[in-house]
Amino acid sequence: MKQLEDLFKQYTGKKPASCEELPQSGSNRRYFRLQAGDISLIGAVGTSAEENNAFISLAHHFKASGLNVPEVYIASPDKLYYLQEDLGPVSLFDATSAGRQKGAYSAKEISLLKKTVALLPKFQFEGGKNLDYSLCYPQPEFDERNVWFDFNYFKYSFLKTSGLDFSEIRLHEDMQKMAADLLGVMKGNTFMYRDFQARNVMLRKGRPYFIDFQGGRKGPFYYDIASFVWQARANYSEELKEILISAYRKELKKYITIPDKEFTRNLRLFVLFRTLQVLGAYGFRGYFEKKPHFLQSIPFAIENLRKLIKKPFTEYPYLQQVLSELTKMRQLRDLRKDVTLEVHVFSFAYKKGIPLDDSGNGGGYVFDCRGLDNPGKYERFKSFTGLDEPVIKYLEDEGGIKSYLSNVYDLVDAHVKRFVERKFTHLQVSFGCTGGQHRSVYCARHLADHIAKKFNVRVKLTHRELGLEEDV
Repeated sequence: MKQLEDLFKQYTGKKPASCEELPQSGSNRRYFRLQAGDISLIGAVGTSAEENNAFISLAHHFKASGLNVPEVYIASPDKLYYLQEDLGPVSLFDATSAGRQKGAYSAKEISLLKKTVALLPKFQFEGGKNLDYSLCYPQPEFDERNVWFDFNYFKYSFLKTSGLDFSEIRLHEDMQKMAADLLGVMKGNTFMYRDFQARNVMLRKGRPYFIDFQGGRKGPFYYDIASFVWQARANYSEELKEILISAYRKELKKYITIPDKEFTRNLRLFVLFRTLQVLGAYGFRGYFEKKPHFLQSIPFAIENLRKLIKKPFTEYPYLQQVLSELTKMRQLRDLRKDVTLEVHVFSFAYKKGIPLDDSGNGGGYVFDCRGLDNPGKYERFKSFTGLDEPVIKYLEDEGGIKSYLSNVYDLVDAHVKRFVERKFTHLQVSFGCTGGQHRSVYCARHLADHIAKKFNVRVKLTHRELGLEEDV
């Protein structure tokens, strides 16, 4: 990425020795780790100058306010490229993966979660002080349009696709009441993060740092704590939710005092609102974009909703009725009934180490592809990967790779069958070669496709050295 390399040289005076693309998230933004000697920076590339400018401006403001955010060092004149502080490779999401898998978090994981939510009030209140909200993207404030965007997201991308019969007029009337209530709880000049989740928290020497806040705006602080604690797949117990809310409220009291009854009522309201928004997103990504990961997340959100409406929202009687019927629909609850196992397939380069299993289970397979003929020794294949047709044709024409994979399939198939029978939740399979570009990539791709077609399990594919990750 020449533009980032030029910025790196302009800022450090050195040419980067490496420029590694990091796994992409849900947005169009791309991130790279650029290194030269002991210098390591993160480069960002965006398609929207306004969005990038929002992040850069907010980062400068938050840094000056004493908040844990990455420092932005330099940006291109058009604001489409910039370099920021490298906070390391470990996110809060990564650090708590074992707890998510098991449904029971360790004392260390709980401590990290508490540290994170305890910093949120400072971010919301100190970060909101003297902030020029006109810098926010795509708009400066949480308003009625925001509410209706999310209501309609739920209604048209999820509720209508469920097949549940409902009166749109009666539902609209209750949503109007709910919109007025949501907009009536603004408490001062607070910054609403909007996307406060474990993936957007990096851990540096055990301290949480916040990233990806460019979509934030002025808004009610309840939204962020509701988003974090009731994140659909976090799998927090009711006890842990209370622990996290308590840690948040302890710090919140430094800025504002709210009676318990009022806080609980307003938080429940935003948990409901956020859950509807999440279901809309899962419906769109799953039903319309055909992404299995989002379909498999629906039962978690439905379970959150079922627990939430046990205490009825009497002020919205028809909405309560519709949601109650929704949580009873078998096809929604059964989306992951028999899908307990996730198989995570990696490709990697041996010189950079074998991928770690962060599920907490350990075990799995590591297959060495270096006995297969290496396309990388030929100049004509240097710019291609095991996903490209010239390399695929070479590997298959040379022979050996199909019989190699046939043996792998037999081993892994037997393992998957046994793990499904025993209700295990995770199996990791890794393919290594010299550079992690050709042979291992081909094998990982084909095994992931093979498992996804043959078994009713979740399959995640990571080409580590290519910076690619997907749900198959």
